[in-house]
Amino acid sequence: MGLNIFFADLDDAGTRVDAYLASVLEGRSRSYIQKLIRDGLVTCSGATVKANYRISAGDEIAADIPEPRPLEVVPVKMELDILYEDDDLIFINKPKGLVVHPGAGHMDDTLVNGLMYHCPGSLSGINGVLRPGIVHRIDRDTSGVVVVCKNDAAHRSVARQLAEHSVNRRYQAICCGRLDADGTVDGPIARSKVNRQKMTVDEHGGKRAVTHYRILESFDRYTYIECRLETGRTHQIRVHMDHIGHPLLGDEVYGNRPSPFKTCGQTLHAGLLGLVHPSTGEYIECRAPLPEYFERILEGLRHGSGS
Repeated sequence: MGLNIFFADLDDAGTRVDAYLASVLEGRSRSYIQKLIRDGLVTCSGATVKANYRISAGDEIAADIPEPRPLEVVPVKMELDILYEDDDLIFINKPKGLVVHPGAGHMDDTLVNGLMYHCPGSLSGINGVLRPGIVHRIDRDTSGVVVVCKNDAAHRSVARQLAEHSVNRRYQAICCGRLDADGTVDGPIARSKVNRQKMTVDEHGGKRAVTHYRILESFDRYTYIECRLETGRTHQIRVHMDHIGHPLLGDEVYGNRPSPFKTCGQTLHAGLLGLVHPSTGEYIECRAPLPEYFERILEGLRHGSGS
């Protein structure tokens, strides 16, 4: 934090200033440095510069790093589709398009903002200020059941069940192409080395991931399936179905195939979530009905539209 001053030597001459600072400022990414430059917080020999400025030997390069602002998640009143609630847990039917917890570009329009309004002071704190109560998540464009923990004891219990793969999670999806039979994808998943925004099946560096799928309905060019997760890796169903050549309909990251329907992202719905209640020890299960857009697509396929 504060003012950081460096002097370029002969070996540094000709290097872009953003690349230079990213190499000497530990823990600061190049994109962070570029924002500092855009904000006028970087100078070379007393003058503000652009990110592509090529430094010269002897340049005095100053970067003024501001103190981090304290994070504050604002409670926001919103309509929550609550499937079940007690003193320990709250099950929410998350709509498509809603981000689960705050992050870049989404600080006051997430499920967490709504939860903080609905149950102020009654969310577990294990995952920190940005993720109170959040023990697992589903993608923004995936709809369906999410369980939220109201206290740390409940959080630890659910987290343990997730780690032991004992939580019952079933998803409905429409994938491209016609599947011939039910099956299982057993492929370890890791972050892609080519595109850091994506995950990929990596037989050598990935974490174990298993998805069981069964056919619910078949169409000429698509298959309606149910997926049961044995593990819970990031983007697991999307990665596994793409890996076997059947990406999810509407998936703009993995499938990227033209869709005859307006899907706004992958056609994936977390339809069922079941676990052992942290206080009673009894099995509790919540289901979320298919969203309207999903039903419309199925009806279209049944009547030959886009099939």
